[in-house]
Amino acid sequence: MPPFAQPAPIGLEDRLLPFAVSLLVGGAALHAGTYVVSDARDYAHAVLTALFGALVWAVLEPIPLLGGLLALVAWVAVLRWRYRLGWWRSAGVGVVAWVAAVVVLAALELVGIGSLQAPGVPGA
Repeated sequence: MPPFAQPAPIGLEDRLLPFAVSLLVGGAALHAGTYVVSDARDYAHAVLTALFGALVWAVLEPIPLLGGLLALVAWVAVLRWRYRLGWWRSAGVGVVAWVAAVVVLAALELVGIGSLQAPGVPGA
């Protein structure tokens, strides 16, 4: 690239597509978690739950000192609210969803798609 050439700015569509695909991965992980732990609802319900979980995590996690713990409890509360489960079963859904997200993201990394995340599934 010549020294005077500027890289093309990243447009909205360049950010929106990876986020949408990543959200689908998070939704798939949550769907797998509910399938294993409780009566699974439809995939669209899981994707919307992943979006709510990602928003709660994004708001609470930056809080100093206790942000991570507050975000995790709030994320499990979102699962509890959306799936009408108790605290322990909601936490179980979260654990299975995290494992599923890590496996899916690792598999995608192996085939050369490594820029994705799983919003709605903390730590994945």
